[in-house]
Amino acid sequence: MSTIRFIHAADLHLDSPFKGMKGLPHNRLKELRESTFNAFNKFIGYILQAKPDFVLIVGDIYDGEDRSLRAQMKFQEGMEKLNVAGIQVYLSYGNHDHLGGRWTRFELPPNVHVFSGDVETIQTTFNGNIVHITGFSYSERHIRNRVVQQYPIVNNSSNFNIGMLHGSIEGNETHSVYAPFTKNDLLSKNYDYWALGHIHLRQNLHEEPPIVYSGNLQGRHRNEQGIKGFYEVELSKSSAELKFIPASALVFDTLLISCKGICHANEWIERCIEEIDAFKAQYGSGIVELVMVEIDREAADLFEQSPDAEWLDVLREVVEDGTLFVWIHSISFTGDTSLSSITDGLSKSVLNRINNWTEDEWKIILKDVYQHARGVRYLDVLKEDEIRTIKTGVARIMATETSEKE
Repeated sequence: MSTIRFIHAADLHLDSPFKGMKGLPHNRLKELRESTFNAFNKFIGYILQAKPDFVLIVGDIYDGEDRSLRAQMKFQEGMEKLNVAGIQVYLSYGNHDHLGGRWTRFELPPNVHVFSGDVETIQTTFNGNIVHITGFSYSERHIRNRVVQQYPIVNNSSNFNIGMLHGSIEGNETHSVYAPFTKNDLLSKNYDYWALGHIHLRQNLHEEPPIVYSGNLQGRHRNEQGIKGFYEVELSKSSAELKFIPASALVFDTLLISCKGICHANEWIERCIEEIDAFKAQYGSGIVELVMVEIDREAADLFEQSPDAEWLDVLREVVEDGTLFVWIHSISFTGDTSLSSITDGLSKSVLNRINNWTEDEWKIILKDVYQHARGVRYLDVLKEDEIRTIKTGVARIMATETSEKE
């Protein structure tokens, strides 16, 4: 059975500035900012070793519309390596690196085929197989219209047909909604594979034919946790085999630290170090949040003796002695474990009530805060992590108030 083999990647975000990483030592901040380039180098290295028929890069190669010279130079160097190896690359630009930006241009080598601002189909041949690749680049940052409607429908074709689309599912507002589409829109085109970009969470929306978000190469903040990378795809007219290839230079993650039975500070530090060492063994470098769980009365008494910031500083100092780069972004305490130290019936009732609120209910309750014109710029988008932080704060305040009344 005739097959083609290709790489599907998206959202490289080269030269991402990693805003909001306060407190990082200068050398570690530099290492963090190099991570998108290091992930890109892994990407190029794998392609040179695997020698696929071609490569698809579906938008947001650069982090900003004013592409830095260094980012362009690094990308051009990578493409030139693939050119020397005879590997073709098909790329589109997304909302972050749209064609309307201003930048000093680097000329890409002849193996790189860039989609224009209009939907177009490129025909090529690999191993005797005719392949049609359809896509477009963003002409400006905000593409709100349903560009998918301009993709041609394929009828009873023996050729391979691949769609490249940097956009989001209509109605899904977890990410900025650009070039919206529905799954039925894509299925109606009768393509053999849909290579998607824009959403940084790796996911398969449909199996036959595959409709796939490859995710980004490198996590860029604490809401982009886990290993990131790209897909190697072997495609026939009747089946597809997808192999995920890790590329992350460092990993964002949340570590749960059991505090059960802890009554001394050195015991707590040792428990944290054990979890961090296990993280290092699995992932190498990373940025982690530590969430304290199973906090009994003795542990709660211990933590109350010093401010959270002091516990964090001490732990960072111990971890920084290691050779691998692991930065503790924050420490926090789960609301349900704080509940164990609350004996007041009313407080327990209140906490149980808020723990059952849905995300939509939280948005309604906090709308006055998030609709404040001056204050909203200091707030993150209200998502699961932010709701958890609010719950934790409420629980700790109630625990303090209850203990004072007792």
